[in-house]
Amino acid sequence: PAVKQIALTKTQIEGVIAAQKEMDEINEKVSEKPRPYLIVAEQFESAAKKNGFASYDEYTNVIENISIVLAGFDPTTKKYIGSEALIKAQIAQVQANKQMPPEDKTLALDELNAALKSPAPPVENKGNIDLVAAYYNKLAEAMGNDQQ
Repeated sequence: PAVKQIALTKTQIEGVIAAQKEMDEINEKVSEKPRPYLIVAEQFESAAKKNGFASYDEYTNVIENISIVLAGFDPTTKKYIGSEALIKAQIAQVQANKQMPPEDKTLALDELNAALKSPAPPVENKGNIDLVAAYYNKLAEAMGNDQQ
């Protein structure tokens, strides 16, 4: 289902950054030793509420909205260019890379071309771009964005 796009607030962004470490710890514990779904759901709900969200659902919607914006950020310039433009730039980088083994290049290009067929949806709330830009480094670090 499509993400319900919302106008993000500074408080929500800061809440995501604050909550992310605890959310990651819950996920880690679950991957090490599976737990009953209700216990995990309660832990996620509690972590979300502790960091200013009405519910875990609200938290995940905010994360999804941030992700839509981050999908269009050039990690080098830290400027928003849109997800389609970013994917096209990545394709050009892979094609120009002389050191990359041919089989790796083919695989990377296949993945990028597949991503180009379904880029992130356009950002409906343009103010989200400036807000995410202001917190780009913290968000990229908190959300494990390896594109830095």
